[in-house]
Amino acid sequence: MDANVRAFNAAVPMIAQWDDHEVTNNWYPNEVLASDDRYTVKSMQLLSARAAHAFHEMMPTRQNLAEPMRVYRKVSYGPLLDIFLIDMRTYRGDNTANTEAEGTPFLGTEQLAWLKREMVNSTATWKVIAADMPIGMMVRDGETAMENSANGDGPVLGREKDVAAVLSFIKSAQILNTVWLTADVHYTAAHHYSPDRAVFQDFDPFWEFVSGPLHAGTFGPSDYDNTFGPEVRFAKHPELGQANLPPSDGMQFFGKVDIAADTGVMTVRLMDSADVELWSVDLDPQTV
Repeated sequence: MDANVRAFNAAVPMIAQWDDHEVTNNWYPNEVLASDDRYTVKSMQLLSARAAHAFHEMMPTRQNLAEPMRVYRKVSYGPLLDIFLIDMRTYRGDNTANTEAEGTPFLGTEQLAWLKREMVNSTATWKVIAADMPIGMMVRDGETAMENSANGDGPVLGREKDVAAVLSFIKSAQILNTVWLTADVHYTAAHHYSPDRAVFQDFDPFWEFVSGPLHAGTFGPSDYDNTFGPEVRFAKHPELGQANLPPSDGMQFFGKVDIAADTGVMTVRLMDSADVELWSVDLDPQTV
């Protein structure tokens, strides 16, 4: 590694959170890999514990004494920005069709209470929720199971209960200027959510921006779920019938977010690996 590369690496901070591939594809805590001959260890609890240990060795984070190796946390950047990194893996229920009327765990009771408490106490202009997975895109695990909260058009069911709880709390607590930054799916998109388009309507409009991957096969597009009223304002993905495109095809994406110090305007840009701006939007901060 030459001096220029070392200097570049030293100058670029990283805030890490995890999703599935730190353990196994589409994992959930109670999964048992009984029929998968690739694994001699069949317990997902043991595999995920080992993965968490490795994750925190490679990506050191400020630890919580009550819950060692906790991934969710808040990172503050002065008066303009608080980032709430959440964990959609560790506390989730099984990957089912996700249509349980009584709901199924996604964020977990303690994390959900933490997120509400920290957001209502935030004095930052912008509150960014950095989430593993997008809200309204349907991410499948096989033929019948669902990976994220979306489960098809209709009322709030399954893991959507936790998402609805967050969104309705933001509205009732009058928390302004929330933006979701998500990943997991292998392309880039800008989504605007509004109760005017939604089945569930107890929330304020908000934006969600999706970017991925940095160096993995490119897939897409996903189907959408109307529970929270997503509207695709921009998306770039392979054509139908194409999947797992290599990085050499140039469909690798990332996002840039800037906040103007004088006006508080947030500018979000969706970029490709050649550093070409594909789409952008300026978001004006709301005030009471």
